[in-house]
Amino acid sequence: MARKVFYSFHFKRDVWRAGQVRNSNVITDEDEYGVIDGVEWEKIEKEGDAAIERWINNQLKNTSVTVVLIGAKTAERDWVDYEIRKSWERGNGIVGVRIHGMKDQESKTDFPGTNPLDNISLTDGTRLSSIFKTYDWISNDGRSNLGKWVEEAFQIRTKYDPEKELKNSTSDHGSPRVIRNPLGPWVNL
Repeated sequence: MARKVFYSFHFKRDVWRAGQVRNSNVITDEDEYGVIDGVEWEKIEKEGDAAIERWINNQLKNTSVTVVLIGAKTAERDWVDYEIRKSWERGNGIVGVRIHGMKDQESKTDFPGTNPLDNISLTDGTRLSSIFKTYDWISNDGRSNLGKWVEEAFQIRTKYDPEKELKNSTSDHGSPRVIRNPLGPWVNL
């Protein structure tokens, strides 16, 4: 069965790589949830945090799985954290996909970053990274397997109580920020 997918990623740093995943047409009948162009993002961003939250919440509607595209600095983004938390709250399956090995618009690859699913835990201490799987787009052949990963994430989520809550948050956007291996300060790239 085709699933509606929301893509969570570090927009300014990884939009090119995210576009490659989105345009691979791996998931049939997919809408463009979570993928917007730079001009639209800048407009939303200028309207402030409330506008960004509204946009994310609207994009998550009618989705059943969130694909977290993990680049070098994805785990440092509060909005990615917010998207993951909102995805859990609404019952979405979640799958991590490492994209650092994909070439960007300058034909360069990047270094692997921390998995943002390591930073979020259930109230019992179970990290989302121990519930949901993370794959590498290149070495695990994402083009051939993304659809399977999405379905697998959906099935995993059905095994968890929809009322099970995440630990309280401490970031600006209501999310805990426990980056175990920070790769440096937040940089607006």
